[in-house]
Amino acid sequence: MAFLSSDVGRLFRKRFAAAARPFGVTGAQWRMLALIQRDPGINQGVVAGWLEVEPITAGRMIDRLEKLDLVERRHDPADRRQWRLHLTAKGADLMQQMSGCAQAVIADSVSGFSDDEHAQLVNLLDRMRTNLSEDPVLEANNG
Repeated sequence: MAFLSSDVGRLFRKRFAAAARPFGVTGAQWRMLALIQRDPGINQGVVAGWLEVEPITAGRMIDRLEKLDLVERRHDPADRRQWRLHLTAKGADLMQQMSGCAQAVIADSVSGFSDDEHAQLVNLLDRMRTNLSEDPVLEANNG
């Protein structure tokens, strides 16, 4: 099951990367833009964690997106050492343009599924993510 879910994730990344190419961004850049769109004001460390890259790697990706005028860094009012990430108007427009591609990739992935099967799959994956997000080591130490 773990191998299968990892392989599905890899195939999604491959499809999204191919779909992103005509828009002038990489698949990894698209994932970063999607994270920032979903959580405006997210910081670089959290983005690095989600993308499973080192913070310096995420910083370089952000630099490139900033040069493309897709992302902007804003000072964190609570901590001057932190930057908060936001899409620019150009970045938001690009994400809107790319949304159709994202929907097409997802539609391809569930081709042949009934609406109920699709909903059940999403529900089961969400439950699995919740189960795996719980840290049994921390819980054992706190209990």
